Amino acid sequence: MQQYDIVIVGAGMAGASLACALAGNGLRIALLDNRAPQMDPEPLKATEFDARVSAITPASQAILERMSVWPSIRAQRISPYTGMEVWEADGTAGINFTAEEVHAPLLGHIIENRVIVQALQQRIAALDDVDLLAPVQFEGFHYIPQSDCERSLQVRIKDAEAINAKLLVAADGGRSQLRRLAGFRTREWDYAHQAVVTTVRTEKPHGQVARQRFSDEGVLAFLPLQTTAEIGAENYCSIVWSLRPERAEAVQALSDEAFARALEQAFESRLGRIEHCSPRLSFPLHQVHARDYVKDRVVLIGDAAHSIHPLAGQGANLGLLDAHVLAAEIIAARRKGRCWYEGRVLRAYQRRRKGHNLAMMAAMEGFRRLYDDQPLPLRWLRNTGMRAVDGAPMIKQYIMREAMALEHLD
Repeated sequence: MQQYDIVIVGAGMAGASLACALAGNGLRIALLDNRAPQMDPEPLKATEFDARVSAITPASQAILERMSVWPSIRAQRISPYTGMEVWEADGTAGINFTAEEVHAPLLGHIIENRVIVQALQQRIAALDDVDLLAPVQFEGFHYIPQSDCERSLQVRIKDAEAINAKLLVAADGGRSQLRRLAGFRTREWDYAHQAVVTTVRTEKPHGQVARQRFSDEGVLAFLPLQTTAEIGAENYCSIVWSLRPERAEAVQALSDEAFARALEQAFESRLGRIEHCSPRLSFPLHQVHARDYVKDRVVLIGDAAHSIHPLAGQGANLGLLDAHVLAAEIIAARRKGRCWYEGRVLRAYQRRRKGHNLAMMAAMEGFRRLYDDQPLPLRWLRNTGMRAVDGAPMIKQYIMREAMALEHLD
C-alpha cells in the first residue's frame, strides 16, 4: 500500500498550487483528480480563448513566481490590465481605478483558467516528491487508529489500491465530495442568478481596462484579453453576465447576432459593436462557506472552503492564498520539529485565512445587494456614494491595495 504524507483531492488551481508550494520540503504528496492531466496542451490559437478566466492579483502572481510557475504562464498568454471602470446603468455615477494611483505598473492580469492549471501541472510533472494520480475516482476515506500524532487516514480510490496519508486536503471545488464525507458544516445560499460567460471581439480596443456595469438585472463585466497576434491584439474581452435564470435562459436561446446586439445594448456600446461571439456557457451562482476549514486531519482550501460571487474575480486568488498559507504553516512546523499535521498547526492556517475570506465574501455580497432593484431615494444615495468614493483618492487607494492582496502574503 502506498504511503504518503499528504493526499490532496483535486488538481485544479488550489490543489495543484498547494502541491507545488509543499514540494522540496521532505514530504511525499499525492494529488488526485478525476480528470486527465493537462501536461501537454495543444498550442493556443491566437483568437480562441477559454471561456473561464481569472483576474490574477499581484499577490497571486508573487505566489506563482515562488513556485516557478509564472514563466510558463507568461509564455502561454496573459492579459495585463492597468485600469478598472465601474458604473451604474440607471445613474450618472461611476468609479475609475488606475494603477498609477497606487504607484504600480498594473492592477493584475486576466488569465484563462486552463493556462494556469496547465502550467501548474507541468511543474508537478518535474517534481520527484509529488505524484499526480489522474484520472482516478476518489471514493472516500477512513481513519486508522494509532497514537494521537501518528494516527493516519486510508484513502479509497475506485478500481485501485487504497493509499495512506497523515493529512487529507479537500481542493475539489464548491460541491466538494470530500467536504461532505468529512462532515463539515457549511453556510450556503443561492444568488438566484446565473452567469453567462463567453469571449467577444469588439470594434474598439479595450485599452487594458476591466469594465463592470451594474443594473437591476445583474452585473456585466468585460475583462480585457490580449491575443498573440499583432493586429486586433486588444479587441477581445471575456464577459461574465450575471442574470436572473429566466433572463439567462432567454439570452442563451438567442442567435449569435441577436446575442451580440443585446450585449451591446446592455454594455451601452462602450467598446463599439460586438463583432464576434464565441460559444456561450451558463452556470448557476451559489455561495458556500464552511464553518470550519479543519477537522480531524482533513483541511479545506479554495472553493471547497469558500465559493464566492464572481463579481470581482477573486475566487482563484483566495484559493491561491489558502494554498500559500497552509503550505507555509506546515513547512514552518516541520522546521521547528513539531507534529506538522496536529490540530494546532492546522488551526493556525484557519485563523490566518478565515477572516480574510469572510471579509471578501461579505464585501462582495454587500456590493451585490447594493445594486439589487432599489427605490429611487436609495439609488440617489448609491450614486452619491459612488461619486464620493471616486473623488476620494485615499479611499480608492485602500480599495485597490486590498484587492491586490499583497499584505496577505506573509
